[in-house]
Amino acid sequence: MISFFVFILIFGILIVVHEFGHFIMAKKVGIRVEKFSLGFGKALFNKKKGDTDYIISAVPLGGYVKLAGDSAEEFKGKPDEYLSKTAGQRAAVIFSGPLLNYLLGFFVFWLIFFTGYPTDTTKVGRLKEGFGAQKAGLQSGDRITAVDGVKVKYFGDLQNIIFAKKESSVAKLTVMRDDKELNFDVNLQETEGKDLFGKKVSVGLIGIEPSGEKVIVRHGFAESFLLGLQRTWDLTLMTYKALWFMITGKLSVRDSVTGVVGIFVITNNMVHLGLIAVLYLVAALNISLCIFNLLPLPVLDGGHLFLLGLEKIRKKPLSVKAEQVVTQFGLTLIITLAVLVTINDLVRFKDKILGFFIK
Repeated sequence: MISFFVFILIFGILIVVHEFGHFIMAKKVGIRVEKFSLGFGKALFNKKKGDTDYIISAVPLGGYVKLAGDSAEEFKGKPDEYLSKTAGQRAAVIFSGPLLNYLLGFFVFWLIFFTGYPTDTTKVGRLKEGFGAQKAGLQSGDRITAVDGVKVKYFGDLQNIIFAKKESSVAKLTVMRDDKELNFDVNLQETEGKDLFGKKVSVGLIGIEPSGEKVIVRHGFAESFLLGLQRTWDLTLMTYKALWFMITGKLSVRDSVTGVVGIFVITNNMVHLGLIAVLYLVAALNISLCIFNLLPLPVLDGGHLFLLGLEKIRKKPLSVKAEQVVTQFGLTLIITLAVLVTINDLVRFKDKILGFFIK
């Protein structure tokens, strides 16, 4: 049940931040906001302040901001209406929603690095049978302090150095065992695996697992800022690369795309891992939502921005008929995708979903 409430909270944050981006920029450029709704369907709570109705609705999986005069049918030519504004002002309103999600994702990463996160130490846990570490004489409980003369404190640093080496090379490990410093030459064993994009890769492994011993790693304010920027940029590049691989057929859409059901399963897993894992999920989802929303598909923010670009080039907006056709096509496409992704999630995560409801 805790996982469900965390899931709803995360979705609420995503929606409120996104819609607040549209809302605050609309106010800034002088557009009247008629409604700010969290959720869809029947209104459970309604409070009017100024020109805006603030609503909490029964279905929490979504939300919207209703701007005055945002369609040709409703436009009356008043100066505080959406269509009265320049294409640049309207683009700023549309872009501000995903932008605020992106900035929140960065801020949460910054917060994680600054407040501290758990990470595995280099204490050796299980040794894999037949791999170099076992053959060289390493034992469970050993603490690796250096690789090829480079000092290491965390298991992730150890992995990065090992993975960067050639598959058939040797890793020179410095190890502390019972307060004695020992040195081992460990042969890397080539192993085939898959990277984040499902592509087959060969890596050299020494055959150790972390012991489970963890420490909290904290960084300074400025360093955390830079690390947050780097993590945000890395995730952005990885997401666009994945999208490109899906478009070109190098990556399975079925295995890579997830929807509400999949996010719920992931949230349930993160809740069991702790607060930092949940915060990481919040950051990643905000950045992913920004990127997805800026795709040039009708109905999405990116689609609206694309049409505004056409309007700027053509020196006039689309006709009412053309706008209706584009909107209807986009809505049908998004609903179809949502249904297909949900069905796919139900198939992929069937056992985990049943496990959550049937204890």
